[in-house]
Amino acid sequence: METGPVPRTLPDWDGIFGILESWRAALQEREGGSADPSVTELALERRRDPWSVLVSTILSLRTKDAVTLAASRALLAQAGDPGSLLELTEERVAELAYPAGFYRTKARSLRAIAAILLEKWGGEVPADLESLLALPGVGLKTANLVLSEAFGLDAICVDIHVHRICNRAGWIAESTPDGSEAALRAALPRPYWKKINALLVLFGQKVCTPASPRCSSCPLAGHCARVGVTRSR
Repeated sequence: METGPVPRTLPDWDGIFGILESWRAALQEREGGSADPSVTELALERRRDPWSVLVSTILSLRTKDAVTLAASRALLAQAGDPGSLLELTEERVAELAYPAGFYRTKARSLRAIAAILLEKWGGEVPADLESLLALPGVGLKTANLVLSEAFGLDAICVDIHVHRICNRAGWIAESTPDGSEAALRAALPRPYWKKINALLVLFGQKVCTPASPRCSSCPLAGHCARVGVTRSR
């Protein structure tokens, strides 16, 4: 199919999020189980403990949700705080993080993070963007997810799904996830900042997939410009 034009009008955010929330509720009723991404599910399990959220967010990078959840549970069972993690060798942390992607690199980063938290923050995870970004292996996506899931702060976590969908739909026009985060901060009403990641991650896995998205059955078809879409289902 031909790519449609980018909309000239501002996105109908209320309509878009209403559709997404209804779609997610129907999916959960149909399939059962949790509809939350792994980091959100673990945050709820661990009562939004900031250390647990930070660990699971680090492990989630380039890792499927089911693997992230299992690896996070295994690691946090033995390293429920920075001090406990530093009592483990890097090799043991890597074993517990396996099979998360880049588990050896993540083990090294987590031990470095734990040491910094103990030295500078009394073992606590800081609740501001600048301090989080100063931690090894923590980028904008990770920092915003920690702020949102652990501290309940308004932050927009832009992963590959959020970046792809928002630009494909024509709601923004950015070439990088960091650019998309800045554009969404300017365009998206604040009440939707914390919601967008969980909704679009699931939507990106089920409907608006990277290749051959399911455009013919997409509930957001009326809000989407299909930028760059050349093949769909």
